[in-house]
Amino acid sequence: MFFNQVDFTKNPFWKYLLGSFVVIIFSFIGQAPLTYFIVEAGPMTSNADPMSLLRDLDKNLQLFLLLIPFVIAFLGLWLVVVKLHEITLRIIVTSRSSIDWHRIFYAFFLWGIFSLVLIIGDYFFSPESYEWNFNAKAFGILFVIAVLLIPIQTSLEEFIFRGYLMQGFGGMFKNRWAPLLMTSLIFGSLHMFNPEVEKLGYGIMVYYIGTGLFLGILSLMDEGIELAIGFHAANNLITALLVTSSWTAFQTESILIDISEPSLGAELILSLIVFYPFFLLIMNKKYGWSNWKMKLTGQL
Repeated sequence: MFFNQVDFTKNPFWKYLLGSFVVIIFSFIGQAPLTYFIVEAGPMTSNADPMSLLRDLDKNLQLFLLLIPFVIAFLGLWLVVVKLHEITLRIIVTSRSSIDWHRIFYAFFLWGIFSLVLIIGDYFFSPESYEWNFNAKAFGILFVIAVLLIPIQTSLEEFIFRGYLMQGFGGMFKNRWAPLLMTSLIFGSLHMFNPEVEKLGYGIMVYYIGTGLFLGILSLMDEGIELAIGFHAANNLITALLVTSSWTAFQTESILIDISEPSLGAELILSLIVFYPFFLLIMNKKYGWSNWKMKLTGQL
């Protein structure tokens, strides 16, 4: 079982707190290039807004600088897992004997195709909601940056929240429901300072926490985070390449720019009540999940 791979007598919860702190430090180190370019973008006076200075940069450069900290933080996580906990990365990824790449790619292509169909469908039904933004050179650079770095960003988040911290809280609480709840709340709260919150209000936190809960359920039921890795990568990559807007965290040289007024209610209902449960049902059918109550709420 996913939780039973860790010897919690050798890995008490304080190690997970220390490990999280180390990963945060590595992330701050990775922000050095971002800080440099923001400073170079304009004089850093007391009235200067770092976000506005960031938005003055080339969009591809913005994306690259925003993703670099995740690469450095991934190195930090690897050091924590291997040196502090003396286990392998596989231990925090899956209960299987090796990482199941087929699961990762299956979830990636399934959600990627689904997202692609939704975006194209919405574009044809509501073309007035989009602005054509395609530039071959800019998009080509975006494609390379996105394909190389966004999977690292999304995988790191899954490694930390659905893997590392899920197991850490499991050792602390000795059950499954508390780690699921804690990691979802922390995952959601880290999005609190995203520009989407300023645009849509704190109600969008329900979406972020709900997404964390969905990915946690996906991981606990499958006894590994491969499906969550694939889903998360597809979700962020397709969005970065196909459609962004002026108020999202990632503003890219995507093919389309969404210029419509966003609707929080529709986003919540469609994602949390329709799309996510439907995805879980497909995975349940394909992988023959059972014992839902035990896997989501049982004792360890």
